[in-house]
Amino acid sequence: MSDREVPGSRPKREKSLGELITALPRLVIELLKAELNHLKEEFAAKAKYAGIGIGLFAAAAGLLFFALGVLIAAAILGLAVVLPGWASALIVFGALVVIAVILALVGVSSLKKMDGVAPKATIASVKSDVDAVKGLGTYDN
Repeated sequence: MSDREVPGSRPKREKSLGELITALPRLVIELLKAELNHLKEEFAAKAKYAGIGIGLFAAAAGLLFFALGVLIAAAILGLAVVLPGWASALIVFGALVVIAVILALVGVSSLKKMDGVAPKATIASVKSDVDAVKGLGTYDN
């Protein structure tokens, strides 16, 4: 008794060439559907990292916009009052710039996690499938 046989059942027969050829279109379609699903999953993961990075860049740009307004207010207050007004405005400006730089660095880090736009895992899987069809490499029976 082989590993695949279940006690009390008939032994599994080998498929004929005709049956294998008949099943080939269905198997190819199933393989293509599986690869498309894999591609969708990979792009969704990459889009997540891109979205986080773009959102953080937008937040950094917004803070820099307000930082520019604070710098202008600091220049106006610097001309109007000798020290207290513009000094406090420059402190706020410096804090906003520091926060914007931190957000930008986190955004760059998030975009680096994306590891390029090409779906590398899907491409490797398709290459493996093509090799299996050609009879090269290792594949499941």
